[in-house]
Amino acid sequence: MSSKTRTVLTAGVLAVALGVGATAQASAGAPRSVSGKPSDNITRIADFYGAYIDAVIDEGRGNLGQALRNHYLTPAFEKELAAWEDREHADGVLRAQNVPLAWKVTDNGTAHNYTEAVVILTWSRDTTTKLVVDMTRDSQRIFHIGEKGVGRK
Repeated sequence: MSSKTRTVLTAGVLAVALGVGATAQASAGAPRSVSGKPSDNITRIADFYGAYIDAVIDEGRGNLGQALRNHYLTPAFEKELAAWEDREHADGVLRAQNVPLAWKVTDNGTAHNYTEAVVILTWSRDTTTKLVVDMTRDSQRIFHIGEKGVGRK
């Protein structure tokens, strides 16, 4: 093999290698980030739904779902939720018998002493459920989950 052939071959291999590397890196997309603040009720509602969904998916690992309920829900709402679950035979936090593929939490305003958020649970490409979640501003605990917020009953 001549030195000219070797040079052309090496350049071709190098170009292919660099091209594949660049393609693989570009297809990975830009880095994603998620941010929040523990003092922000919308962040706390999103944290609750993210952790709760993970706990339900991993339910064989212990009682994390119940511990999260104890931490994020008011005691009165825990009792109300248990009654709803007995009546409906479904998970009251998710309002379903299964686990969503994704969730999105959006601020829906603040009134009096509570914050309201809209939680969209995605079950499939074209199936979602909209929930309204209300959290006290002082104790930062959820006291309502439903189709409408407490101010719109």
